[in-house]
Amino acid sequence: MKTKLISLALVASFALSGCQMTRQEQNELGGALAGAAVGAITAQALGANRNWTILTALAGAAAGVMVARNNATNECAYSNGDGTYYTAPCP
Repeated sequence: MKTKLISLALVASFALSGCQMTRQEQNELGGALAGAAVGAITAQALGANRNWTILTALAGAAAGVMVARNNATNECAYSNGDGTYYTAPCP
């Protein structure tokens, strides 16, 4: 499994090295890759099947992108308790 993840990371880095990306896009990509890796590793550590591993990797990627975006703007989303959200500076 480690060999596959390392190979995938290398291929992705070579494929994206020629792209002109802004600093924000680079941060979001890094967050997505880190989140996907954490999700996949956690699923494997818990003995999840392949479908759950894929789902946790996707959820981790989404969370990683959102963390990168929030770090760039220094804003966090807070729940109003009625299903709506507002943004304010992070503590």
